[in-house]
Amino acid sequence: MDNAIKNRYEFVMFFDVENGNPNGDPDAGNAPRTDPEAMIGIVTDVCLKRKIRNFIELYKEGEPGYNILVKTDRSLNSKFTQAYEECGLAKGNKGKNQDDVKAARDYMCKNYYDVRTFGAVMSTGDDPCGIVCGPVQLNFAKSLDPVYVQELSITRQAVTTDKDFNEKKKTEMGRKSIIPYGLYRAEGYISAAIAQKVTGFSEDDLELLWTAIINMFENDRSAARGKMCLRKLYVFKHDSILGNAPAHILFDKITVENISGSVPRKFGDYKITVDREMPAGVELIEKI
Repeated sequence: MDNAIKNRYEFVMFFDVENGNPNGDPDAGNAPRTDPEAMIGIVTDVCLKRKIRNFIELYKEGEPGYNILVKTDRSLNSKFTQAYEECGLAKGNKGKNQDDVKAARDYMCKNYYDVRTFGAVMSTGDDPCGIVCGPVQLNFAKSLDPVYVQELSITRQAVTTDKDFNEKKKTEMGRKSIIPYGLYRAEGYISAAIAQKVTGFSEDDLELLWTAIINMFENDRSAARGKMCLRKLYVFKHDSILGNAPAHILFDKITVENISGSVPRKFGDYKITVDREMPAGVELIEKI
């Protein structure tokens, strides 16, 4: 695809949370996700992509080509059927005509930003649009140090039921799980080869992705999440489609040290060190 990106990228982001829950675990009463052995905090790739999707929807609302597939407005299958209708394809064949599936897939990539960025499984329903492996992939974010999950008791000066109200009950008790402080590191990959062969992820899409990452916490505030900030975003740009160095070698160029001498409680308690001597054909870009 002519307008697709032509360079491979990797990136590293650092973000922190103060007195909040960055990613609740439904298997643990929605307490902050942790590695139970090391007590390292975890934020899933799904959580991070949700924040990016939400920003794109706010920033590009109503603009053609920037729809978001994965959201709660209507079923996925209805959106797949709409692709068939827009392309003038025969509906209800359950993917038996692979040319139709490919045409519908291309429609989804063109019209939905999150599909051409992250990919999607669109093989369900009577009008499937295939499976897309997206060029942008994220790892789980992990805290640099073990985090302490603090359980707080809270009260509400209102009662839920008429029975409690009539019995003169004045308050109700609740629980809130927070992390006092945690600095998290997440790593990501962007494949120019997949962008060119499949989704058409473009240079404009790439710049929008950086903007979304930098701002993904700014319009996602809630009492539960506390204070969350994107602190640093480092980008490794290769001068070729397939890349000029292994990703892990580039990731190892960025190290973090706890310089507080005790339990970290702010971003200034850490020192980020960057080895700026890059392999041939790789450029380091510090976005923030």
